[in-house]
Amino acid sequence: MTRIISGFAGSLRLKVPPTGTRPTTDRVREAIFSALDAQDAIRGARVLDLYAGTGSLGLEAASRGAASVTLVDKVNAATRIGRENAALVRRAAPRGAEPEITVTSSPVQAFLGGAGRRWDLVFIDPPYELGGAELRHNLDALVPCLAEGAVIVLERAARDALPELPDGLEIERRRDYGETAIFWLRGD
Repeated sequence: MTRIISGFAGSLRLKVPPTGTRPTTDRVREAIFSALDAQDAIRGARVLDLYAGTGSLGLEAASRGAASVTLVDKVNAATRIGRENAALVRRAAPRGAEPEITVTSSPVQAFLGGAGRRWDLVFIDPPYELGGAELRHNLDALVPCLAEGAVIVLERAARDALPELPDGLEIERRRDYGETAIFWLRGD
């Protein structure tokens, strides 16, 4: 079961496609959002959730006060579920305070190439089998889309090598949770 942990949609169950996604566990999301709350990085933020799947990371941010959330995934089943989950979160919002949530069906690289926006908080949770070179291309394309001081949360398999970063990004820290590694990146 995947659910929203806190905020106005706290405890709301999210739909999950039967195959093709690997939602971030509640334990890992709790750790991520505890750290983000401590940094005051969510309230009012423009959030981008790449390889969004169910949308659990971006929708958690919406529930906790993000100004806008964009979910991006190229898999049609994931995009459909993301739209359904976004509608559930909007319905849970206080009247007149529905968050701005956009769900886009697009490959990450293509989306970033035409984004034309800047984000404060970015979640990147690609399939674990995504190669280092493709991840680097995604990060290269992401750098011009970052607001000053943006926070990037990158999820990878704990066994993977450190991600190769382009100029404009640096690793602040890494935390491992079983098979999952979370890299905290910061933009210049």
